[in-house]
Amino acid sequence: MLGLYKHRFCPDGFPDMNASVGLCDPANAQSRRALLDLLNRLRNTGVQKDIDLPMIAVIGNQSAGKSSLIESISGLTLPRSAGTCTRCPTECRLTHTESDWKCIVNLHLNTDERGSPIRPHVVPFGEALTSRTEVEERIRRAQRAILNPRREPETFLRGATVDENETSFSRNYVSLDISGRDLADLSFVDLPGLIASIGQSGRAQDIELVKNLVISYIERPSCLILLTVACETDFENQGAHHLAKQYDPEGKRTVGVLTKPDRIPDGEEEQWIKFIRNDKEPLVNNWYCVRQPGSNDLAQGSGWSWARDLENTFFDNTRPWCDLEDHLQSFLRTSRLTERLSTILAELISKRLPEIQEELYKVLQHTEKDLKDLPPEPPADPVNEALRIISEFLKELSERVEGTPEADGLLQNIRVHTSRFKREIRATAPCFIPWVRNEAHQHRLPPTSFLDNEEKPLAGANNFPVTGAPPNSIYIEEVMERAETSRTRELPDHTPFVVQQNYISEYVEKWKSPSMILFDAVYDVLKKDLDKMVDKHFKRIGRGTAHQSVLMIVQEHLDRVAAHTRDKIDWLVKLEHDPQTQNPDYYLNYRDKFAGYYRSCRHNDDLPARLWMSGNADVNRVLAGLAQLGINSRADALPKLLPSDPMQTGLDIMASVRAYFQVSYKRFVDAVCMAIDHEAVRGVERGLDRALWEGLEVTGPGADERCAAMFLEPASTAGRRQELTRKLERLTSAKTELRQLTL
Repeated sequence: MLGLYKHRFCPDGFPDMNASVGLCDPANAQSRRALLDLLNRLRNTGVQKDIDLPMIAVIGNQSAGKSSLIESISGLTLPRSAGTCTRCPTECRLTHTESDWKCIVNLHLNTDERGSPIRPHVVPFGEALTSRTEVEERIRRAQRAILNPRREPETFLRGATVDENETSFSRNYVSLDISGRDLADLSFVDLPGLIASIGQSGRAQDIELVKNLVISYIERPSCLILLTVACETDFENQGAHHLAKQYDPEGKRTVGVLTKPDRIPDGEEEQWIKFIRNDKEPLVNNWYCVRQPGSNDLAQGSGWSWARDLENTFFDNTRPWCDLEDHLQSFLRTSRLTERLSTILAELISKRLPEIQEELYKVLQHTEKDLKDLPPEPPADPVNEALRIISEFLKELSERVEGTPEADGLLQNIRVHTSRFKREIRATAPCFIPWVRNEAHQHRLPPTSFLDNEEKPLAGANNFPVTGAPPNSIYIEEVMERAETSRTRELPDHTPFVVQQNYISEYVEKWKSPSMILFDAVYDVLKKDLDKMVDKHFKRIGRGTAHQSVLMIVQEHLDRVAAHTRDKIDWLVKLEHDPQTQNPDYYLNYRDKFAGYYRSCRHNDDLPARLWMSGNADVNRVLAGLAQLGINSRADALPKLLPSDPMQTGLDIMASVRAYFQVSYKRFVDAVCMAIDHEAVRGVERGLDRALWEGLEVTGPGADERCAAMFLEPASTAGRRQELTRKLERLTSAKTELRQLTL
């Protein structure tokens, strides 16, 4: 239906002055009224705070004839007493009907006494009026109610007065829904007149208050500015024009109105005629001129009908107005202005409707998102909600401890540190050199290739010239010397066990530091994971006290678990200082391999590599020959065939210690990792539920009050929620009104 009305618009959407009458045509009067009625209903929702609605704002300096113009358009008499009409906007909604004249007065309350937003609501102010003479007093009382928001509006409806208003200014406004046979279809807002100076009873801040109120309306792109300029005052001194030009510099949405043409000094008429010709300060929708009756004229005449006749007589018989060309005559008289304003507003609404709908849905979506992004509202049952959140937190913790498949899982992050720990412990293996220090530089220590099938070679381990051996290398003569020194009453061929035990204790002593470093790393991983989960489940609750309390409870629980785990690690290290194993086959197998390795190294640097080389033909022939003699042997046993070695005692000690290292380091790595997993990782879950229940005191006497305080949200969040909720209500109401539009 909107597409039936084809008009020419300026680039910004405002109708061109030379466009067809369009919606002003009587055939389209019903559609025009439907559009204006929709606009009024949208404004009743308060949605103009959120989207740009088309409107007409009447502005002007004090004493610019603005009130007289509004009275003439509406056929009403407005209050003229100081302190009310200059502080409170009044919205006039005129509708042409065939029924009797009536006026309905409403209060539109969008802010409280401090100017803070509240839920927009409309308060009916008395029954519908059927006599024009009653309207002035009703408006005066309505404005008094607006300026005294702490008191019930009903008291002012009954006639209550105050010595001084609670506020000198309010963005809340009075609306007048006026219908009758002699009215045009039009809607506009009468704004307070701009104040040039304050009187004895005024306040300095009132000048800026009124100016800011006017700006809040005219800065909107869809606001049509009805600018009133009094011809009795120098044009350049009228601040309303400067304000309009500031916010509409190209004059596309301003309609100028010259008032009080009967007070132009003789000989100065031509400078005002230039406005009507649009030669001076040109506007897209032109300048108009109206002549309103004074209070004496109304008193002597027969009301507003007589006043219109008086205006017609003035423009028909007064030069230079009566001498203007015919096309300029359409810019004279209140009736022509009213007709044009009605057309512009209706066409603007028609043009803006699709944009309004699109803007409305966008703002609605953003508002719903903003509301959703806020922390949850305080629950009706805070105890159950607290228990539910704790339960969800513990459930996620249990899942993380058990193991989750993602790369950033708790166990995946821990595994990085356990792998490094294993390498660090393995790197503490005693580095035995089977040659004396003075001769060692002539040899190369070959790799222990017989270990390759069970563990990757460490960087820099073995296969190095002895001249570049690690500083902690232990040479054969040192082992022999320690064995000789340790002998007491033993036989010459017996080596005291204390020698092996001391070497074992030396490398075991190195295990404590990497073990604690591992635990500290796991502790950090656990703490970060726990903190992240605490943030996820508790950070958005209330004012943050619950979040902080949970962090402290979890930290204390984790610290208790950590202390117990460190004790376990200390205990495991102490166990390893007492060498023993229940896996003799495992130990003896390693001992034989290391004994053969060290002995073959002393015979030939390359012999170990040849003996343990898979598929070596020479080794296979030797083994085959021994088999023919009835001796079944393996490649790693062949070094036993080598000639006796004077350092054999030292070689045996080295093989024994190195073999036991292979047994003990793997056992220790497993034991420490399992202890940390059981005591710390899984242990953090044990008892945490009770710690949270008791720490947060979510059960027992007074639990309701404690949990309610836990969910009490910050004032800023509550205020934001209230603001967004009211905004959502406005937008939802506006969407409902748009859906009901039928043209």
